[in-house]
Amino acid sequence: MKNIFSILKLTLFMVVLLAVIYPMAIFGIAQLAPNKGKGETITVNGKVVGYQKIGQKFDKSNYFWGRPSAVDYNAAGSGGSNKGPSNPDYLALVQKRIDTFLIVHAYLKKSEIPSDMVTASGSGLDPNISPQGALIQVKRVAVARNLSESKVKALVETKINSPAVIGTATVNVLELNAALDELK
Repeated sequence: MKNIFSILKLTLFMVVLLAVIYPMAIFGIAQLAPNKGKGETITVNGKVVGYQKIGQKFDKSNYFWGRPSAVDYNAAGSGGSNKGPSNPDYLALVQKRIDTFLIVHAYLKKSEIPSDMVTASGSGLDPNISPQGALIQVKRVAVARNLSESKVKALVETKINSPAVIGTATVNVLELNAALDELK
């Protein structure tokens, strides 16, 4: 009986600690963060259109496309495909993505396609592409929107995010597409 009482006390203590105190502490800390812990949103005309750190699917020709997603940009089930680079199914999928990309971007050669445009990220939710990935899409987007390539390219160049210290430059696809919608 003594052991049962001790176990019940420990269980109650852990429930209060992990189900009440810890979540409230994290919530309190989040209130000190920008946007009160609700994530970094991107707004257009006062309306939230998405989150800066979560990718969205764009597949129309008048928008820049992001990285492929193994989970179709479903944030509830984020993850990669778990297939290795020598897996025949994975290689076939990447080849299919390359073929599709080349059909829509007939002006490109296979060797000009950056790997991030045909391979999914580990999370399946990557909001960024390489500057090269954005620049090779300029012609398609410019034609689809009846804009000059130089105007679209200039917009892309303003949206390139350079790393603070080390890393690679990126372009946030949602930010780029939101700015693209504002172009006249």
